[in-house]
Amino acid sequence: MKVNFAHIRERAQNGGWINFAVFDARSSSGSRDDNSRLLAQLTAKARGANLRVDQAALAFMSGGRLQFFGSPPLVDFLSRSGLPGWTHSLNA
Repeated sequence: MKVNFAHIRERAQNGGWINFAVFDARSSSGSRDDNSRLLAQLTAKARGANLRVDQAALAFMSGGRLQFFGSPPLVDFLSRSGLPGWTHSLNA
């Protein structure tokens, strides 16, 4: 399965930099536990591709609305700023 994702570097609130990944994916069940496992697997694959990932999230449509699941600070940021454009893809 091919998964699109955005790998972005943004200035953090503390003045440093944060590298994050947002994956276009959701577990088939949609449960919190399964989404957590999927996010961990995708994050490990991105890191295995030599990308630095400090925080990560899943992005998916649910009930006609865009939903984010993952690191709370990243989910908060994405909820305010919106979905970034996809920059990479990986096979999961």
